[in-house]
Amino acid sequence: MQRLIQQIFKFGVIGALAFLIDYGVLYVLTEYAGMYYLLSGAISFTVSVIFNYICSMKYVFSGKEGMSRRKEFIVFVVLSILGLLLNQLLMWLGVDLLHIYYMVTKIFATAIVMVYNFVTRKIFLEEHS
Repeated sequence: MQRLIQQIFKFGVIGALAFLIDYGVLYVLTEYAGMYYLLSGAISFTVSVIFNYICSMKYVFSGKEGMSRRKEFIVFVVLSILGLLLNQLLMWLGVDLLHIYYMVTKIFATAIVMVYNFVTRKIFLEEHS
């Protein structure tokens, strides 16, 4: 149980940093580069996923024994693409259907996707003992 609590804490710290990257890139690309929020959201999400992969696999998840780095990365990318689709759906629902400011919607979308990310990465990328 102690290990799980430490793991959740580390995931939270890395997730917070990834969120700041995601949120900052989203804002800059939308407000200053004039990109459509869903395009800038996809780009910002991708940048944060790369950061998250590097840090998560180094500091949070131990990896599955016998799984190559290549396969690990592919699984991570597939899970991240599903997370991106969930993020984009939530952004579209919040902004276009509910008319909530995109930066506020992003906070709620990130919280939901963060739970999805932890659970799926724990299931598919970590050895269970």
